[in-house]
Amino acid sequence: MRYEGNIFRPFSEAKSYLLQCTIGCSHNQCTFCGMYKDKKYRIRSLEEIKTDIAMAKNYYNDLEKVFLCDGDAIAIDTDILLEILDELYRTFPSLRHVGSYVGPRSTLNKSMSELTALRAAGLTKAYLGVETGDDRLLKEVKKGVSYQEMLQAGQNLVNAGINLSAMVLLGLAGPGERSREHALATAEIINNMKPQYLAALTVTPVPNTVLHRQVLAGEFKILDAFETLEEMKWIFENITIDGLKFVGAHASNYLPVSGTLQKDRQKMLDMVNKVLESQDKRYLRSENMRGL
Repeated sequence: MRYEGNIFRPFSEAKSYLLQCTIGCSHNQCTFCGMYKDKKYRIRSLEEIKTDIAMAKNYYNDLEKVFLCDGDAIAIDTDILLEILDELYRTFPSLRHVGSYVGPRSTLNKSMSELTALRAAGLTKAYLGVETGDDRLLKEVKKGVSYQEMLQAGQNLVNAGINLSAMVLLGLAGPGERSREHALATAEIINNMKPQYLAALTVTPVPNTVLHRQVLAGEFKILDAFETLEEMKWIFENITIDGLKFVGAHASNYLPVSGTLQKDRQKMLDMVNKVLESQDKRYLRSENMRGL
């Protein structure tokens, strides 16, 4: 298999074949993200992609899961995406899952009929970087969309029948009252979006990003471990939808908490409250064990 630059995937795609359809991210302006800063965005040719699929066939013979890289494969023209999906499912008889990161703007550029066609062709899961439901904060971190646009992008994916994993960032607003505003607004957008999964990560300054420079300049304060847990607690307390699978096991988080809301809500809250009340760092993932 051939790859250009560093390759990223959600941790739940650990057993997936990674098919690089684009180089980099079509947006690539988020202040906190350093994943694709070394890449100039382009879409690989269909010929290149089909050659990679054939190489994967020779290597694996058959596959159950595929993840489309890099940062925003849904930005590819729908006709081309449909051809890629068709090639994958024809090549791998056991294929049951194809996932992709999706950008909110690229998602909004697809009509509902296009999204529905992609789902029918086998695009089963989308990972959307929601980050926050705070409209002001979305603008500050340069997500490129407003609250309402982010919400619409998520709702369109859900309505198309694509399993949606919404990703949010603990600590994105910094400390103080804005921390609580960020958490409450994030719970609100998730309640309205109704994804199947909610994945929480913790803000980690990455060198060569705007956020990292803001931290070095004293313009942004990173939350401590217990402050990020307060945000997690507020999110748990204010999510009202049922059957939402919360995934908090990402390596950036101080406390791995996962479960299904509302079924496991009290158990998850009890776990967080126990650590907050004790302020005992022994319960937490140590700094040298955290990562992206």
